[in-house]
Amino acid sequence: MERIWLKQYPAGVPADIDISQYGSLVALLEESFAKFSARKAFICMDKSISYRDLDEMSKALAAFLQSRGLTKGARVALMMPNVLQYPIATAAVLRAGYAVVNVNPLYTPRELEHQLKDSGAEAIVVLENFAHTVEQVLPHTEVKHVIVASMGDLLGFKGVIVNLVVRRVKKMVPAFSLPSAVAFNDALAAGKRLSFNKPKIGPDDVAFLQYTGGTTGVSKGATLLHRNIVANVLQNDAWLQPALVSPPHVDQLLVVCALPLYHIFALTACYLLAVRAGGANLLIPNPRDIAGFIKELMKYQVNSFPAVNTLYNGLMHHPDFAKLDFSKLKISNGGGMAVQRPVAEQWKKITGCSIAEGYGLSETSPTLTCNPATMAEFNGSIGIPVPSTLISIRDDDGKEVPIGEAGEICAKGPQVMVGYWNRPDETAKVMTADGFFRTGDIGVMAADGYIKIVDRKKDMILVSGFNVYPNEIEEVIASHPGVLECAVIGVPDEKSGEAVKAFVVKKDPNLTAEDIVKFCRDQLTAYKVPRHIEFRTSLPKTNVGKILRRQLRDEKTAAAA
Repeated sequence: MERIWLKQYPAGVPADIDISQYGSLVALLEESFAKFSARKAFICMDKSISYRDLDEMSKALAAFLQSRGLTKGARVALMMPNVLQYPIATAAVLRAGYAVVNVNPLYTPRELEHQLKDSGAEAIVVLENFAHTVEQVLPHTEVKHVIVASMGDLLGFKGVIVNLVVRRVKKMVPAFSLPSAVAFNDALAAGKRLSFNKPKIGPDDVAFLQYTGGTTGVSKGATLLHRNIVANVLQNDAWLQPALVSPPHVDQLLVVCALPLYHIFALTACYLLAVRAGGANLLIPNPRDIAGFIKELMKYQVNSFPAVNTLYNGLMHHPDFAKLDFSKLKISNGGGMAVQRPVAEQWKKITGCSIAEGYGLSETSPTLTCNPATMAEFNGSIGIPVPSTLISIRDDDGKEVPIGEAGEICAKGPQVMVGYWNRPDETAKVMTADGFFRTGDIGVMAADGYIKIVDRKKDMILVSGFNVYPNEIEEVIASHPGVLECAVIGVPDEKSGEAVKAFVVKKDPNLTAEDIVKFCRDQLTAYKVPRHIEFRTSLPKTNVGKILRRQLRDEKTAAAA
């Protein structure tokens, strides 16, 4: 197919990247560990670790994991927010020859149990704040090895104070009992005394199982190989070069990492991309604390700021945001959810840097398209395909539609997953006969190759950049004894882009909205809990009894108009 978008590429950006230069993601990481050994790699709560530190500690933790008897290819879950232990553990798991299973630390026991069982994870590294959740599901999983980290690990004497505040003052660590668990610092110390056996890792070995929802409501693991992740790191690196080499000059790239590292956007666009460039990541453990976040930003002159629309918006509405120095900001990337024009325009006005919106999915490592990082003004599109990527807009029969017409965005490239973990049937549903991945999003490609998303084919709801699937929430609500039937849709929300709305038909006339919310909070992560609940006597259905979510959405749209 003709790549009409190549004419829009900034000078210096290649049409294709060479992924063969690295045999694995580990090779890429270890090159940077050696090349930038004296530089800072990660900063968190005023403590920094260098590339040399990251190299030594990840190798020690890798040796410790190997000593537990895990064989090559074993899955190791990581359940932590943005703390220093996360990049160390990620590099350790990969270097030991295992696959990383990223877990949202806010998952409920039900959600965690499914992911651990589905992935077959044999070990988990968890921050103690969330260890009580692990305790509840451990007997039902294959997990035999648990490493528990604390917020104060790696912080020296300050760590003692941090742990005291977290545990005693703020009471952020619920009681738990994991008798066989090993403390993170103890695992590091033990690993330093062990020999690390460097495994042979190839491009087709599994690097990450990145879990995403599905129309069936069952979370599936997107199987991302080492070559998939390497490809996307190199694609993003090539794409950002025009901005990185342009003024103002910086000695070392400093990336704001406020997005959670267990999310594919931050994993690639913050962690791995910065490591490739020899940059440093400023880790923000709790970006919801806007005041605390801004206090951290006041200490640094940041150069790269990947974020979702809601985070950009939240920061700008804080009175202290105007005090920040953005004179060295070179790149602002928006993804995860649609960037709103008023937010983008205000960000440019305050920081002088345009938000370059991109697009991708967990299944694509994630970047498929992006606007040039040097763009002057926000344009409302998701940009053009990055190097070595083909985008085809197709109809329901899989045929490419003419330029300017709407169709499903289908993608092909070295960053696209090989399939869903142990789910060939689900994989077959999203792959075309000629090897394109069906994204489920409806878009239009203009004559210059720029793409706009116009609709979502799936029923997925996007809450602050997180995928929420109606079936999962409906299953939980329907299990309430007072509910006869229900349906869930997404509705516009100023803060989160979309919010979850549930339509419920009562079985128990005394059932209240508060009852449903409380019930959901026990089984769903906070962002999945319905923000709006509407009781009805019946729900619209097809002639075979399938609930018509689209009709409910259309009703809401008409009412809003």
